Amino acid sequence: MVHPMKTCAWIAALVVLCVGPQLAVADDAPAEEAPGEQTAKVDEQATAEPEGPSDEYYELMRVFVDTFEQIDRNYVKDVDRRELMEAALRGMLSKLDPYSDYISPGDLEHFTEAVEQEFGGIGIQVNWDAEKREIEVTTPLPGSPAYTAGIHAGDRIVEIEGKPVSEFPADRELQTAVQLLKGEAGVEVHIGIRHADSEAVEQLTLTRAVIQLDTVLGDTRNTDGTWNFMLDPEKKIGYIRLTHFTRRSAEEMRHALQTLKDQEMKALIIDLRYNPGGLLQSAVEIADMFVEEGVIVSTEGRNSRERSWYAKKFGTYSGFPMAVLVNRMSASASEILSACLQDYDRAVIVGERTWGKGSVQNVIELEGGDSALKLTTASYHRPSGKNIHRFPGAKESDEWGVSPDDGYAIAFSIPETELYFDFRKTRDVPREDAAPASDFVDTQLTKALDYLNGAMSAEEAQPAAEQPEQPAEQKPAA
Repeated sequence: MVHPMKTCAWIAALVVLCVGPQLAVADDAPAEEAPGEQTAKVDEQATAEPEGPSDEYYELMRVFVDTFEQIDRNYVKDVDRRELMEAALRGMLSKLDPYSDYISPGDLEHFTEAVEQEFGGIGIQVNWDAEKREIEVTTPLPGSPAYTAGIHAGDRIVEIEGKPVSEFPADRELQTAVQLLKGEAGVEVHIGIRHADSEAVEQLTLTRAVIQLDTVLGDTRNTDGTWNFMLDPEKKIGYIRLTHFTRRSAEEMRHALQTLKDQEMKALIIDLRYNPGGLLQSAVEIADMFVEEGVIVSTEGRNSRERSWYAKKFGTYSGFPMAVLVNRMSASASEILSACLQDYDRAVIVGERTWGKGSVQNVIELEGGDSALKLTTASYHRPSGKNIHRFPGAKESDEWGVSPDDGYAIAFSIPETELYFDFRKTRDVPREDAAPASDFVDTQLTKALDYLNGAMSAEEAQPAAEQPEQPAEQKPAA
């Protein structure tokens, strides 16, 4: 008898923290350290080797295989074996928790894009103009094929691969356009574009490239497409929006902080609203930029060793007050960062209680990497030991998530949320003049500014100072 299931290799080392359609990843695998950089000390406790399969295990597998065979042979209609197997996998995982999932070959590319914020494309952000039935370019990403070809914000894409966008399927025009514009890097795509200052349609052939979306954003874009991180130039208050925690986020954060340091920043706002999470290692590295010592986060699982990540003093940005904006959609890695800064009194937390996800998922490759299993393997804990995870049936009065500090809880209504997104759209587009006037007042941001202004007045904050880096140990190259 050939056993239908064997222990498979745990190849991938991503660990996932997910909320809704957005996927966020935390890393419960060994820390990935930059060359020559000691990122974190780790406490490790060996765990017992898992027991091998028992007789009961194989009997249960036999029941599964027999059932599959009976359905395949005798069900009243033909069944797709692949669909049947995937349904069985999802059924098993549905008995575990909301975050464990099977990622099919058809969904794997989308999952990877969501995790890495990276894809093959021409490098534009777009909107659908329902009135004119055209694709409007809102932002060409600096250095992208679209940017190099002279495509500007306000230009209109009217054709893709010779087909007018006005003839795309109703209610799926934007999705269809994005699907056609994306693709394998190095492959050409043909578009017809009408520039904002012309009625003529220009035919362009662009070669797709690997597009890496920024995860560290400012308040507005400069005319060259880069971000402006100084919210208040007079009072020297910086502002950084973090949309995901990817492999590049820590490097992007360092660049933004260095830019603000050069501008003599005296206070900082980190906006984690609507950030669904990401790589645990990224959250650890970013938290380490603001905390000099102590545990940043710890993880514990049934078959994974207990681990704790510690802050180091070298490279810490200190000497200025901070505020962190969160809301009900801030989750997983966002909660790791905000909880750490709150527990060490490094920042005041403003906004709404966060999502409440304190579990960690490993992403395990299946079928040679064509599909994947996202499995909850551990829980994580904030420095204070308070609970973050919102368990099924949890009440508002229970302890979960990261709550705003006393006096700093401000919730958005549904209309305010809609106005917020409209407001952000106007500020995220590069423009030479000021953004259009808006009646929307970001009360959460205003509350953070009030705190920072008071803190600066009380402390007479000096320009941000960075501790010198510890010289890295030189290692031989091979």
